[in-house]
Amino acid sequence: MPGIVADHNIEGHFQVLVRILRTDPWNEIWRELGFAIVSFADLGLSTDASDSELWHACQSHDVLLVTANRNRDGADSLEATIARNNGPSSLPVLTVADADQILVSPEYATRVVSQLLEFLFDLDNIRGTGRLYLP
Repeated sequence: MPGIVADHNIEGHFQVLVRILRTDPWNEIWRELGFAIVSFADLGLSTDASDSELWHACQSHDVLLVTANRNRDGADSLEATIARNNGPSSLPVLTVADADQILVSPEYATRVVSQLLEFLFDLDNIRGTGRLYLP
């Protein structure tokens, strides 16, 4: 069963999304997709794991990463890691375009949930894309 993990800096934001996913009209789709919500600890990582460690752990455990701020600041950055290691079967990183809007705008949070479900539903076709944005 595939999983999904929130980057440590948006765990609260992700909980808002999960609450929405567990309500109608999204709940049935969310349940049918069967994604497990995974933590850094489940992946054997500390919250200060490097971008590279996090990306590799997600790939080896078949877990999608939802993040907001991992960037290309150095050879071990998320962007550099994706550029160096991404392949056709690699899971993409899902980046929330404006994470703070999730906390203040129910409409925005709902748009993020809608896009997230589209990506999860189409997982096999988005492998290898590197990074995708929500919404």
